Amino acid sequence: MRQALARRGFDGVTLLLLPAVLFVIALFIYPFFYGLDLSFHPKTGGVGLANYIRFFSDPFLYDTIGKTLMLAVPVTLLNVAFSVPVALRVRLMAKPRLLTTILVIPITLGTVLVAEGMLNYFGPRGWLNRALLEFGLSDAPLHLIHNYWGVFLSLVITGFPFTFLLTLSYVTGIDPALERAGAMLGARAWERFKLIILPLLLPGLAITFCLSFVQAFSVFPSAVLLGAPAGVTRVISVAAYTAAFEEYDYPMASAIAMIMASVQIGIVAALLGAQSLLYRGPAGGGKG
Repeated sequence: MRQALARRGFDGVTLLLLPAVLFVIALFIYPFFYGLDLSFHPKTGGVGLANYIRFFSDPFLYDTIGKTLMLAVPVTLLNVAFSVPVALRVRLMAKPRLLTTILVIPITLGTVLVAEGMLNYFGPRGWLNRALLEFGLSDAPLHLIHNYWGVFLSLVITGFPFTFLLTLSYVTGIDPALERAGAMLGARAWERFKLIILPLLLPGLAITFCLSFVQAFSVFPSAVLLGAPAGVTRVISVAAYTAAFEEYDYPMASAIAMIMASVQIGIVAALLGAQSLLYRGPAGGGKG
C-alpha cells in the first residue's frame, strides 16, 4: 500500500502526517460540523435559527455571555500581568526548576481537586475562617466561596502556572545583550523594561493572553463547586450543560456551544489582529 501511495506522489513526510490529519479530523473537525448542523435542527422540529433566537431572546441565557466574560477577562489580565515580573525574576535565578515545579502543582492536581482544597481552606468552617474566629480577627466567617470570588480565586490558582510558563518561555527568548546594552547607555531598570523588554514581549503576551483567556472562558467545574451556578456564576458552559443533561435538548446545547466558540474566536481574532501592529523582529523571537 505504501508503494502504491508513493507512486501516486505521496512522499514519506506526507505519509507520516496523514495519521495526524485523520486524527484531527476525527476528534475536532467532524464533531464541530456535526454540532453546528445539529444546532440548526431544533428539538421541536424543523430547520432554522430557532435555537439561536431562543438564546438571544431569553435574558437568563444571553446574560451568561457577560457573566463568563466578567470572570475570564479579569482573571486573564491578572494572570498575565502578574506572570511578567515573576518570569523576569525567575530568569535571573541560578536554579529555577524548584520554583517552576511548585507552580506547576495546581495544573497536575486539576480543577476539581483544587476546588475541594479551597472548600476545606476557605469554606465557612474551613481552616482560614476557624483561625480568624479563634484569634478574634473576624466576628463572622468570611464568604470566600459559593460566590464570584470563589470562582475567581480558583481560576487564578489553576490558570497562573500555565500563563507563567508561557511568559517565561518568551522572556528567556529575549536576547539579554539588548538589556545589557541599555544599561551601558545609562537606562535604569524601569526604562530598560519599558523601552526594550516590553515591546519585544508584547507579541508573546498577546498569544499568552489568548490561550489563557480560552482556558478561563471555558470554566465549568469551579463555577459549579465554588460559585453560584444559578446566579452570579451561571456561565455559558453551565447553560450548555443544563440544556443537554437537564432538558435533554441537545440541539440547543449545540447552539450554545457554537455561540461560546464564536465569542472566543472573535476575541482571539481581534487580539491576533492587533498583534500585527506590534514589533516583529529577530530579537523578539529568540536570543541573538
